[in-house]
Amino acid sequence: MNPGDRIRVDDGGTTHEGILLPSSSARSLVVKLDSGYNVGIDREDATVEVLESDVYDVDSGTTDETSAVEFDDDLPTIALISTGGTIASTVDYRTGAVTAQFDAEDVLRAVPDLAGRANYRGRVVANILSENMDPSVWQDLAAVVHEEVENGADGVVVMHGTDTMQYTASTLAFMLDTPVPIVFTGSQRSADRPSSDNVMNAVCAVEAAKADAAEVMVAMHATQSDDRVALHRGTRVRKNHTSRRDAFETVGAKPLGEVDYDTGEVTFRREYRERDEVELDVAPALATDVELVKFTPGMDLSVFEMMTGKSGLVVEGTGLGHVNTDAIDTIESLVDDGTHVVMTSQCLEGRVCDRVYDTGRDLLDAGVIEGEDMLPGTALVKLMWAVENVEDVREAMGRPLAGEIQERSVPWR
Repeated sequence: MNPGDRIRVDDGGTTHEGILLPSSSARSLVVKLDSGYNVGIDREDATVEVLESDVYDVDSGTTDETSAVEFDDDLPTIALISTGGTIASTVDYRTGAVTAQFDAEDVLRAVPDLAGRANYRGRVVANILSENMDPSVWQDLAAVVHEEVENGADGVVVMHGTDTMQYTASTLAFMLDTPVPIVFTGSQRSADRPSSDNVMNAVCAVEAAKADAAEVMVAMHATQSDDRVALHRGTRVRKNHTSRRDAFETVGAKPLGEVDYDTGEVTFRREYRERDEVELDVAPALATDVELVKFTPGMDLSVFEMMTGKSGLVVEGTGLGHVNTDAIDTIESLVDDGTHVVMTSQCLEGRVCDRVYDTGRDLLDAGVIEGEDMLPGTALVKLMWAVENVEDVREAMGRPLAGEIQERSVPWR
């Protein structure tokens, strides 16, 4: 039996039928089912019947050739930076899990539709799933993006896992003054799945990186169809679904723009910072002793006491920005000891206003900073950045630095 044969496999209770694929392990059989999905099966437990030989000419995947991307003077140069995640992942057939394995050049080979759209420079900052992201990787990423733009990149595409993409995009929006677009993209579904969104998201991210908006953006499916990608401002975006391809939304407004997949046309619907409007600069310092605490009814309020000595604390309060009144004295003690405490809301729409009810007024008297309509995660990374980079943290947290605070809270859905 050889790759490309159609086989039937019985693994002791379940029967699979499909095309045999090359395997990275001699212990595993990899079968592409008629549904388009792949399944890994332990050889020791499998009984195999070859139904038809050489149905497909399947390459073993080994080659002595090296990939090369030809340079075209008429095309812009886009830096492709990989941090891992599903868009740069493959299936580990030992476990059946999706693991981050591809580097930036692998992505170019995996997405041939990128050819002819730009000249590419590939960099790998990390090769991790996004749940393993931390501030040190954010700092490394900011340094690499700065270097690529300094060396002439006309735009940057960052490939990132979707689970924490909003945190990284927000962080870079505060760290970097950029004269070119920085576009984050990812994939909700891995490349081995028929419904994968990796190709469309990558192609549209490159088109956005060639466009005029010199901001940090997130490019992901606008709908469940393969028609267009939405461009979200990095400080206003939130992943609102675990698995849908259109999981990302701009909170409090419509997306900044969109990319038509068929035509590659980029359209913006709101004001944005234009190319070369600011000089390139980077301020990567972050305070790592900043925490985000979500208040819930009946919670152990000693959690706030555990924040003693921290540089900053973001509280995700209820409604207009409230917590149990029994926590206010502890919060006041934190502020008195030098901890910057910022109040945000668990609500998706509207803004914090602690002047309406007694609890809110007491929190203001305790020294809490109103987070306006900032998303809690965005407020977290902004506070991490502000503690290390500005003199007046309270003033900086109350005004927009990278589009994270909107002038008005209006219906947006």
